[in-house]
Amino acid sequence: MPLRCFALACCALAIGCAGRAAETPTQAANEARFLLWQTNSGGDDIHVFDAETGALVHRLVVGPEPHGLAATADHRTVFVTLEANGQRHGELLWIDAASFEITRRMEVCREPHALAAAPDGRWLYVPCRDGRYWVVDGETGDVVRRIETGGRPHNTQISSDGRWAYLSPMGAPQAVTVVDIQSDHAVAGEIAFTAAPRPSALSADGRWLAQHVDGLNGFEAADTRSQRIVTTIDHSTPLDGFVQLGSLGRLGFGGFERCHGLSIRPDQSEIWSLCGDTLTIHAFMPPHFPELAAIALPSNGYWLTFAPDSGFAYVALADAGEVAMIDATTREIVMRLRVGEAPKRNLVLRRAPP
Repeated sequence: MPLRCFALACCALAIGCAGRAAETPTQAANEARFLLWQTNSGGDDIHVFDAETGALVHRLVVGPEPHGLAATADHRTVFVTLEANGQRHGELLWIDAASFEITRRMEVCREPHALAAAPDGRWLYVPCRDGRYWVVDGETGDVVRRIETGGRPHNTQISSDGRWAYLSPMGAPQAVTVVDIQSDHAVAGEIAFTAAPRPSALSADGRWLAQHVDGLNGFEAADTRSQRIVTTIDHSTPLDGFVQLGSLGRLGFGGFERCHGLSIRPDQSEIWSLCGDTLTIHAFMPPHFPELAAIALPSNGYWLTFAPDSGFAYVALADAGEVAMIDATTREIVMRLRVGEAPKRNLVLRRAPP
């Protein structure tokens, strides 16, 4: 049966497709082309699926409240942060992507969030609740620097050449800190945004950074060379309770609202932006960002990612405990995969050779 037909057939039986892990996860993983890794931030586990068939390959118990998820460019090593909310320390984990074995774990700062990894895995940038990003040597586990950003460090991007890190803390700074990784992790500037940063996305060539900010039903895009905002993109679907405040963004009547989920297709043809309160994903075309489509979701979306070949997108439906698999060409949901409690960050990797 052709893959697309199989996917559509499974759509009607999505829970059955994802309901039980394979008895031999390594063998099942070796039969997959891409693997979807999904953290369950309300629990202690990660679900790993065949990203094309929706079959559950493995359920990996990692520890309390897995939050951040990153990988090396060769897709052989996965890094996970455990938020462990309320504890003195969180954890940082190294996972062999072929065997699903945790090869190292270390205590880090309190409530580590969405980390990023250099392409070769040498440097890991871990956002910490205390207003600093920890820079961890991925080979030794040593903490080589703690970078002050203020606010509550939350999201992180590293350029595909491994040169630049973009640190997006929530709160008062309302700016992204730019770090020159090759210059001993020196701060090289900042990009001021109109409100507190949330999720971000960086183009493959590193030329522009898209950034969700509090109170904006859309996102802002900055030129990384000039370190300035070049445009603000609004979603066509209105967000309830918002009033327009021009360049200041949008304030909700009940407090700040936000969008949370931003991803660029690997072929760089589109950027998708998710506002959970509207139950909608909006697709735009860089570099001028005309809106191409608005895709309805069945539940509140929190995060999204694409398969490496740009064929499918995967949206974490945090309230429903599911992941929606979307055909990126037809923009239709073809499967809904049952996962754990409060799924958030996700990542699709090529199958790592054993």
